[in-house]
Amino acid sequence: MAAASVALVAYLTAAALPHGTNALLTPSSDRRPFLLSGTTRRVAAAANDESGESGGALNRRDALARASRSAAAAGAAVITSAAGTPSTPASRAADEAGVDRLASPQPISASWTATQGLNSLSSENTFVSFDPSAYAAMRDDQSRTPQFRKAIQNRLSSAPGGPASVSVLDLGTGPFALLAIIAAEAGAGKVYAIEASSAAAKSARETVAKAGFGDVVTILEGFSTDVELPEKVDVVLAEIVGSIVTEEGAYATILDAHKRFVKDPKDPSSWIPNRIQTYSAPASYLLHGVMGPPEFDWSKLAGEPVRFNCRDEGLQLLSDPALVEDVKFYEVDGAGGRKAGPSGGKGKLEFVVDPERIEDNELGFYLEVKRAARASGAPVMDAAAKDLARKTARSVTGVALWPRLFLDGTTVISSRKYPSGGQQKSHWQTVLPIMCDRPVQGVEGGDKVVVDVDFDFVTDKVNRAPQYKMKGEVIPQKA
Repeated sequence: MAAASVALVAYLTAAALPHGTNALLTPSSDRRPFLLSGTTRRVAAAANDESGESGGALNRRDALARASRSAAAAGAAVITSAAGTPSTPASRAADEAGVDRLASPQPISASWTATQGLNSLSSENTFVSFDPSAYAAMRDDQSRTPQFRKAIQNRLSSAPGGPASVSVLDLGTGPFALLAIIAAEAGAGKVYAIEASSAAAKSARETVAKAGFGDVVTILEGFSTDVELPEKVDVVLAEIVGSIVTEEGAYATILDAHKRFVKDPKDPSSWIPNRIQTYSAPASYLLHGVMGPPEFDWSKLAGEPVRFNCRDEGLQLLSDPALVEDVKFYEVDGAGGRKAGPSGGKGKLEFVVDPERIEDNELGFYLEVKRAARASGAPVMDAAAKDLARKTARSVTGVALWPRLFLDGTTVISSRKYPSGGQQKSHWQTVLPIMCDRPVQGVEGGDKVVVDVDFDFVTDKVNRAPQYKMKGEVIPQKA
């Protein structure tokens, strides 16, 4: 078996490879890459391993089930039992001289479909689906479920005729029928709950019966676009929001609901959430710089993004975030139905690299690689940790993406801190397309990342997976 493993740990110790070598990765006789967390979940697919094994495709929220540690311990994504050649004072001095400044514009690009690398309900990979651990992560997310409960209770209690006068539809209810049951508990007169997965629908019926709401909540199986309701409803609950907000088919689903299910679809109070947004910012990724040819080939991902736990310190943002998708459910109309420009998923985004973020990121990466080494029990070579942190903090891997939801006029859920984009706990993930085979190095404050975006999510077909394209350049300030 040709293993593709080397330890960042080895790089950080006296047994590190010589600095300045083209690849930090060396063969190991008995170890292969293993997933520590969300950060490394797709890295195995890029390993040039003759056995043909890989980390496999996981759904967008499965990282939480696999990761209990910080994913950027990612630093030690692979551990080798083979000792490298000790570094020399001369090689260390060469690295400590600094990072070569970016001299000319460097191209970056990526394109992918919403279901690429995720679970799907169909053999054609047209619609995202989830496994039980993912549903549990959604249910147990304390930054999500209590906020939905609050918004649902507020909406029903504010109805002129009282909660019992309100009819509710839950789109994509899942195996726990979570939001449907919350609506029933809040006093809704009638709740319809639609679920496309037959296994999840069966579980939802059982859950509703056990909760004692069988006379209030009706579970309907199938895609919502194929289901008929006996009446139009007052409120639609639609937590069909991806880590890129449109990747779960929200646009087509909401467009159909506008036409067939909602009494007053242009009233913001008819929808929970009523507005969803995707934010973006250029990012540095620790493992992208550590793992490279010949043992790792990032181009094997073929545009498929890496998906991170939103607390992951192995990914750091280089600039203030910008809005790239902004979908208001009460304005979806099928005639384009989105804003002109980048916030509508089409247009040009221009980011200016923040020098203060680079300094903060360098410290963050340094602390992460130190933690990775300590977790492995290896002695830490401090100079190597600083060197890796400095280089990673001045690199661009791609443009990161993450969601934000407006449940009503006052209740907002941000998967990353708003407006900074800082790390925080969420079951949603940060999506990072790998936009270059090797990181663009030598980036400094004032440099620009300019990207043309083409997010093709406006459709009336729920079974057509949205497609995403980003293409641009990293441009030095003095270019």
